[in-house]
Amino acid sequence: MVTYNEYLKGILVQIIDSYNILKEINDKPGDLDLIKKELLRINGFVRVILNKINTENIPVSDFKHVKSKFQHYNENYFFVQEIETMAPLYSNDPFRMKNMRLKILEALEDRKMVDDIEDLIEKL
Repeated sequence: MVTYNEYLKGILVQIIDSYNILKEINDKPGDLDLIKKELLRINGFVRVILNKINTENIPVSDFKHVKSKFQHYNENYFFVQEIETMAPLYSNDPFRMKNMRLKILEALEDRKMVDDIEDLIEKL
């Protein structure tokens, strides 16, 4: 049976995996779909953590701090609509894709959220 900590760690690892995929994309035609897919994965995992993981069930004190950063990200950053609007017009424009991808990465790195996720993974 999976413990609460292992469940949380698995979700956090998947967020970092998607983040790393976004960092490695080469911004070539067709990559906008991959950017959207990874963004949707990250957003879904963030919502799972916000809705399903209770701070009292995770003994690591850093979790509450990271969860507040997820809340900030969830409330302030939403790129899916922009990608859907952009797709028909600029899906083959590498400069626009790169700009969108960099804005997503910047949002994930806001308030050092990615660094804190990586630290929390190590502590779990």
